[in-house]
Amino acid sequence: MSKEIRRKGDKKVALSLTLAHMVLIRPEATSDHPCNLGDAYARGIFLVTHVAKVAVLIDGGFFLKRFPTAFPEIDGHDAELVSQRIGWLVGNHLEYLNRISLLQNKWGLLYRAFYYDARPYVNQAVHPISHKPLNYARSPEALFRLELFDRLRRMPYTAVRLGEVRKDSDRSWILKAKAQADLLSGAKEVASLSDNDFSPALRQKGVDMRIGVDMSSLSLKGLVDTIVLVTGDADFIPAAKLARREGVRVILDPLWQNVDKNLFEHIDGVFSGVPRPLAKIVAATEGTPNKGNQQ
Repeated sequence: MSKEIRRKGDKKVALSLTLAHMVLIRPEATSDHPCNLGDAYARGIFLVTHVAKVAVLIDGGFFLKRFPTAFPEIDGHDAELVSQRIGWLVGNHLEYLNRISLLQNKWGLLYRAFYYDARPYVNQAVHPISHKPLNYARSPEALFRLELFDRLRRMPYTAVRLGEVRKDSDRSWILKAKAQADLLSGAKEVASLSDNDFSPALRQKGVDMRIGVDMSSLSLKGLVDTIVLVTGDADFIPAAKLARREGVRVILDPLWQNVDKNLFEHIDGVFSGVPRPLAKIVAATEGTPNKGNQQ
């Protein structure tokens, strides 16, 4: 840290070149003993510790989709284990960023972790082929999500932001891509289709909007210095531009998914808070692995 003191008339000016964890307070021209500074006051120099704050924003749908690749040894439908891994992911990012701030406790950097997802669809339907009744509210996926949300709400400094899941107005089921390809190639007959060849025509609504609103609010209000965004979606770009214009660093964590090179001009870095998956695991789940350390 370098510092210089100059005197201009009766006004003392303190200049300081410091790391991000220090801020400068300029005294009034006639104030020799400014109030409310306590022990922070030193004649001519006023430095108050300011811990750089970090917000970690996690796209829950993306995180759960990448979970088998990032954590192949863990059951991705065990809400307790998944919530623990979310906390571990946040901690890894704080540890990496604490290399600059050098706090004794890395968790002192955290403003809040935000987890974004959608409330499960709870209406009833019938399967497309067997016509058996289907209660979405009692499905394993719905029960898992509800338990996960409850566990995350109980975690310190963690907020859960939920959108909605809605059914398409013009259809209830979508023929899966593989089944469609098999039909077109003649490998499968229409009469051989089963319930497993279809997926529900359900879509998340309001999740990306909530991520963008929080990024904008955190930046405009000056609540954080760094935003870590765990997602693989390019929809965050407008909010990232605003955050960077406000002086906030934006770090992207794609959980080792390949990143479009055009995204790099809109972020300040890429760092994955999980170890790089083994090549054979990536090949089994998605194809070609990403290359690089910090990507």
